[in-house]
Amino acid sequence: MNKTKCIILAVCRSREKGQPKQDDGEGVLKENFGLLGDAHAGTEKEISLIDQEAVDHYCKQHDLDAPPGSFAENLRVQGISLLDLPIGTILTVGEGQIQLVARGKDPALSHTYSYRGHSLLPTKGVFARVLKGGKAKKGYTILVAE
Repeated sequence: MNKTKCIILAVCRSREKGQPKQDDGEGVLKENFGLLGDAHAGTEKEISLIDQEAVDHYCKQHDLDAPPGSFAENLRVQGISLLDLPIGTILTVGEGQIQLVARGKDPALSHTYSYRGHSLLPTKGVFARVLKGGKAKKGYTILVAE
């Protein structure tokens, strides 16, 4: 896996909390807000991300097929282990920038969407805030800022 860049596989959002996210293929990241049109925008954890490699590993172990958005992620990426990046890491997404603020979340303290009884964001997801707005689109490269 490359440690400096990855590719966006999906841009997902849901209109209501507690609902699965749908892959729209693209979206707009708004500074200090999140992904426009997503029910979780405007919260402390503005954007959620998960890497396809973690999803593939988990799904293989549990004989599960999980299309983008299944685990309530906004961005599904490929080519980097997001959990290996330190909190505070800045990622360039097109013309925008996001900063990692948390790894996973405590399912006992907050609602966690479950896909067919499986929840992956609490253990394999990362959360970010939007430092600089811009478009996010399937196929875009995300770069780890130096």
